[in-house]
Amino acid sequence: MDEPLIRWDWIARNWDNGSPLAIRTLLENHIVMAFVPVVFGLILAIPLGLACARWRLLYQPTTALMNIVYAMPSLALFSILLSVTGLTQTTVIIPLTLFSLAVLIPSVVDGMTSVPDHVRQSATAMGFRPLRRLVLVELPIATPVVLAGTRVATVASISLVSVGALIGQGGLGALFTDGWQRQFSTPIIVGIALIVLLAVAADLVLIVLQRLLTPWSRARRSA
Repeated sequence: MDEPLIRWDWIARNWDNGSPLAIRTLLENHIVMAFVPVVFGLILAIPLGLACARWRLLYQPTTALMNIVYAMPSLALFSILLSVTGLTQTTVIIPLTLFSLAVLIPSVVDGMTSVPDHVRQSATAMGFRPLRRLVLVELPIATPVVLAGTRVATVASISLVSVGALIGQGGLGALFTDGWQRQFSTPIIVGIALIVLLAVAADLVLIVLQRLLTPWSRARRSA
């Protein structure tokens, strides 16, 4: 009954005590397992999304497959991969990459669809070849939509990493299992707070990145 909700002395002792379960180590692992899937997802989603936008017959089968993957419980995917990748971060990164793809591919397609036809025609009239038009005209215009999807995928990835704690690779999720097993609230609160802060920080970084990559949007709003 006298146990406080948060034991600040426990946080201080366990922040960086050299243990694999130190809060700082868990945070670093969480960052890797959350952001690597989003990066891999973008690398794969951009060409796949461009293909789906170019050949619309590919879009429905691709999104249907990705939705099926997204609907699968993450723990089930972790369990399937255990026999191949073992108790490693790869077991968490692969499913989260697939989940990111389910969000990012539609974002790329929607971004390319948002490019007005008259802009494409103007670029072609100015002598832009397809690849140059794609890189210099279409992708920049599609950037806000793609980054909006990236924000969703990033926040979801940061949250889902903690499920990996059930196989010993959950980053900050290890604080949840530790707290529940010992009926000790401090690790749980620390884990929740750090995950929320990490998600907010990542979202703010992406917002700033969008502003830097699309300066014309700011100019249009201020006009």
